[in-house]
Amino acid sequence: MKKHLLALAVMALSMGAVQADTLDKVKSAGAITMGVRDSSGALSYTLGDGKYAGFHYEICQRIIANVEKAVGKKLDVKFQSVTSQNRIPLVQNGTVDIECGSTTNNTARQKDVAFVVTTYVEEVRIAVKANSGITSIAQLKDRNVATTTGTTSVQLLRKHERANGIDFKEVFGKDHADSFLLLESGRADAFVMDGQILAGNIATAKNPADFKIVGEVLNVEPIAIMIRKDDPAFKKLADDTVRDMVKSGDMAKTYDKWFVQPIPPKNTRVGLPASDATKAAWANLNDKPAEEYAKK
Repeated sequence: MKKHLLALAVMALSMGAVQADTLDKVKSAGAITMGVRDSSGALSYTLGDGKYAGFHYEICQRIIANVEKAVGKKLDVKFQSVTSQNRIPLVQNGTVDIECGSTTNNTARQKDVAFVVTTYVEEVRIAVKANSGITSIAQLKDRNVATTTGTTSVQLLRKHERANGIDFKEVFGKDHADSFLLLESGRADAFVMDGQILAGNIATAKNPADFKIVGEVLNVEPIAIMIRKDDPAFKKLADDTVRDMVKSGDMAKTYDKWFVQPIPPKNTRVGLPASDATKAAWANLNDKPAEEYAKK
């Protein structure tokens, strides 16, 4: 019985090792699956008809081009739309090989997945209707505050010192577009989320001038491309791709393309030049979790 259990344990471990080796997996399958988001601002969003675009989407395309060189063959690139709730399980179980969305790298998540070196540093903010009169956290008392299921934003709002004693009601959107719709339709008075996601949704709204981003910065978070844990070869390839993009100046150009220039499908501008925190992340590439940023 003990031998049988030992054999099962060894088999499980070996299956885990095979699962973790993404380069071997995609080479034998002839395909790689990219996790994408439908409405994660300019980082990753849908153009409709199964097409996607965005800053992290484009970086992932560069990584995949280097994967193809490494495995010596052209790969069929498949897209899997993920949500805040299912993105980590889908990376863990092998459905998604590389997740190119808007995922915060934090200590809890590092127990389950790995992250490529940080490519974007986010500030969590509040979006409101321009005519609402809301300018700070204190004014959210007894209001409906929207956030997206499976994200960290409302916990951050609750923990913020200026939210002390402020009671608000949470309303949840299934994705970022749904959360923004709660604000747009008046079912929520504010939408708490990553600043670029707020800016991206405002830029593509029917009337962008009807909304504004206000209040205190709730948190600074490293946002990174997510991969499976314990896969050093794939992580090195992805990290090196980012490093080369930074060194060549392509990273800054790619950022400018998505956050400063007009973007499809409506040729609107997000209008967010790279922050000092994002530039600092490029200058000192690392995969430190959000908790390290909080220590500063």
